[in-house]
Amino acid sequence: MGSIGMSEPASGAVAAGPTASPRPTAQKRVFNLAWPVIGESFLETMLMVVDTWMVAQLSTAAIAGVGTSVQVLFFIIAALGALSVGSSVLVAQAYGAGKLVEAARLARQSIVWSVILSLPLALVGFFLEGPVIGLFGVEADVARIGKEYLQVTIATVVVLIVLMIGGGALRGLGDSQTPMRVTALANFVNVFLTYGLIFGVAGLPGLGAVGSAWGTFLSRLLAAILLLIVMWRGRQGVSISGRINNWLPEISVANSVLRIGVPAALEQLLTSAAFTSMTAIVASLGTAALASHRIAFNVLSLSFLPGFGFAIAATALVGQSVGAREPKEGAEAASIATRWAVVWMAVMGAVSYFLAEPILRLFSQDPAVVSDGVDAIRVVALAQPFWAILFVQSGALRGMGNTSFPLRANTGGIWATMIIAWVAVNYFDGGITRVWGVFLITSPVMAVILWKRFSRAVREWSDQVEGEPHQIGQTEAAVSQ
Repeated sequence: MGSIGMSEPASGAVAAGPTASPRPTAQKRVFNLAWPVIGESFLETMLMVVDTWMVAQLSTAAIAGVGTSVQVLFFIIAALGALSVGSSVLVAQAYGAGKLVEAARLARQSIVWSVILSLPLALVGFFLEGPVIGLFGVEADVARIGKEYLQVTIATVVVLIVLMIGGGALRGLGDSQTPMRVTALANFVNVFLTYGLIFGVAGLPGLGAVGSAWGTFLSRLLAAILLLIVMWRGRQGVSISGRINNWLPEISVANSVLRIGVPAALEQLLTSAAFTSMTAIVASLGTAALASHRIAFNVLSLSFLPGFGFAIAATALVGQSVGAREPKEGAEAASIATRWAVVWMAVMGAVSYFLAEPILRLFSQDPAVVSDGVDAIRVVALAQPFWAILFVQSGALRGMGNTSFPLRANTGGIWATMIIAWVAVNYFDGGITRVWGVFLITSPVMAVILWKRFSRAVREWSDQVEGEPHQIGQTEAAVSQ
């Protein structure tokens, strides 16, 4: 294996990092990881919001078509999420144990396997985009735009997966600022590229809605290249550089990553399938409802950002604590992350509730689109604190290597929501408000279940530390029974 530039410190080095600098407080460690993730997620969401706004200038059918294909893309990405989640957790645990060579090996192999597994999936999706879009039962003009957009994005999914893997590995090392900075640059480039490719300005071809797909791909390609350069040079004493033989696929590493990652990927896959089903349910209500659904989804994604940011921070810090064999530190980090996620998501929910109508009017002046979208935003805004809890508690469990319980709890809850929503639309003449309103019933239940499970897992984790010697990647067996 290629040298990473320094020897491995003793176990527990994560407490002070490779340079043995003064140890920050638990709250500072949480915020140092969370705020760049929130910033990065905000930039990614704004990329979608800006793209949606530009596409909205074309037509309502363009919004609906792009929204439908994006939902399919999320589904594909979820299928490859095993590598992202598994590598992030294992890199964090290896780094926490002070095993820098192992952390580098895991990061390198995760990138290799992301390319191997995503290429055939991209090819299959490219040739089946027509039948896939047809499953939504959308109108002809919406289907045409959706197929054109999906053909571009599905063929470039490899770039996005590499970007996800690189960012996840760096966050596992405690570096969330580099992915944020790279994303910021990519989004800046995306605004100009997408605008030019949609409307044909600055010498660029006017491609209409599909120009949004090309602009996003090119900007993400730039981000992926920059992230790989950073990882090659090294962060926190870990580098993916090495000889050619270090880049040969290793089945043993794939097995370790997938053992943790597959349940997490299946969770994301089933969750994306549920939201895809939700899109199909809303599509049966008409193009206006589908357009308002797409806009509302983008707007509400902003209020999810604190929850996602603190959840990723919890995953990294709990994972590092597992490697360092410090249960109390992991539990404290998860508690701090949960409290702040609840506060921030409640604030974001309140803002989206009271400003729902002016926000919707930024995207569309169609009265039907605005009416449906406002009601949907206001209903879901009320569920934000509960989602904050389930996001962070799920992230904390993943950091321990337990990805099976979040799979059962979250997918069970989301599919129960979709079934109830389908019944409301088909048997009680429910509109988009009732579809989203079901979350007010299911999200509190999911939050309580996950909170109780993590509390129990912490107790089991402490018992394990006092008993058998810890092995990286083995924690799931102890806490997921």
